Amino acid sequence: MDNINKNNESADQGIFIAFEGIDGSGKSTQITILNERMKEEGIHCYTTMEPTDSPFGSLIHQIMTGRIKTDNKVIAALFVADRLDHLLNDVDGIVNKINEGTTVLTDRYYFSSYAYHSVDMPMEWVIQANGQSSGILRPTVTIFIDTDPDTAMERIAKSRDHQELFEKKSRLVKVREKYFEAFEKLKGEERVIVIDGNRSVQEIADDIWERVKGFL
Repeated sequence: MDNINKNNESADQGIFIAFEGIDGSGKSTQITILNERMKEEGIHCYTTMEPTDSPFGSLIHQIMTGRIKTDNKVIAALFVADRLDHLLNDVDGIVNKINEGTTVLTDRYYFSSYAYHSVDMPMEWVIQANGQSSGILRPTVTIFIDTDPDTAMERIAKSRDHQELFEKKSRLVKVREKYFEAFEKLKGEERVIVIDGNRSVQEIADDIWERVKGFL
């Protein structure tokens, strides 16, 4: 299989946009808005997320909600497996969709692993563990919605009846710091756009559209 990267996308391939941010940053809302906007422009889009609903993703969801207990290294490894299946699955894998000319919007990709898992283990280990995924497909651009942890926690409290494993303010503060550490570490390899996520939904959406449409 030929690898796809940010510098050699052919004219008939779709583009790949990864949305990142701490929990409660508003990624899902903004993906929905961008998807609708792209459809209005006649762009064929597919939206997806990580963890997926595959058997690997289902196991991760059970861990995140506390039904299964395991070590953080195991969690990181499960994300690696889920991500590779997300890319390569014969039925709905991202690589096939990109090759078919579909634009793919994903709620989380490997920067989430870099940020969340490197709180507990060396970031270099996490980056290396995800090396196959980055080698197969780098995002055309990564959109990071930068939201204050206090604001994020307020949104989580309003929208959910329970908190998942990583949804604590002290951890979200560390995760946000790790995101920026990863962006700096990989600034020569990745396109990352940081969006102020502390504004209204529409202001954020308009900003994202202005920044993204140049890649379409």
